[in-house]
Amino acid sequence: KIITTISKLTKTCVLRLTPDHLYFVLSGKVANGGVSMWCELSQVNFFDEYQMEGVSSEDNEICLEVTPENLSRALKTVQNAKAVKVKLTKKHCPCLTVAAELPTLSSVSRVVTHDVPVDVIPRRLWNEFKEPDMPDFDVSIYLPPLKTMKNVVDRMKNLSNFLVMEANLSGEMNLKIDTDLVSVTTHFRDLGNPPWGEDSSQDGGPSQSRDPEAMAEARVDIRKLQQFLMGQQVNPSKAMCNIVHHGVVHLILLHEDVSLQYFIPAVA
Repeated sequence: KIITTISKLTKTCVLRLTPDHLYFVLSGKVANGGVSMWCELSQVNFFDEYQMEGVSSEDNEICLEVTPENLSRALKTVQNAKAVKVKLTKKHCPCLTVAAELPTLSSVSRVVTHDVPVDVIPRRLWNEFKEPDMPDFDVSIYLPPLKTMKNVVDRMKNLSNFLVMEANLSGEMNLKIDTDLVSVTTHFRDLGNPPWGEDSSQDGGPSQSRDPEAMAEARVDIRKLQQFLMGQQVNPSKAMCNIVHHGVVHLILLHEDVSLQYFIPAVA
């Protein structure tokens, strides 16, 4: 489900493997419209056995460029398997090989193998794939139900290419579009604000001195927001949005064993 979600957000991304975690990373290059993503999974929640050996003992990591859709397809076909093994192999090119033991009625075991081509990223480029800094946001707010939000954004996309997201520290959020022909605003209230907004802005949170009614806003490409809402296969226990006024919309989904962060830059 996680990889299917990611495949809706980007055609390629980096899979970073460390002894304890797996990360799916998209760094905010201009080429992909400045959007960036950071998805963190704890390996112990997904695998019974996990062995990895990095480049060296100091740099005990592996970074691969993957096409999430190909990986998602391979995993979908083995959903009902008794056991699945994922290995980094060298065939005609480096591959993530997904080998699954499928249930059978006879005593003969059936093993299905998929080879998903990947590119190994050299050590010198790893710096690009570190965890993004938490932006010094003006407002942080819990999101309304993602399905509701998606329905609103889908309708607005028929009318405009850009959408203004604005929110305040009183639990209010508005989604607005404004064109020569039409202005539409959807209001959400009583959403609540995450607790890190309570203290001063030393740790990236908004300061108490901010007027709770004052809106922070960012105008974003509506397709980028729609992409994010469309891809949701993970039903998050918490969904939050941080807004840097006229700067960036930072969306965070938290679920028991996964966190997904998605950054959409504001457009002028």
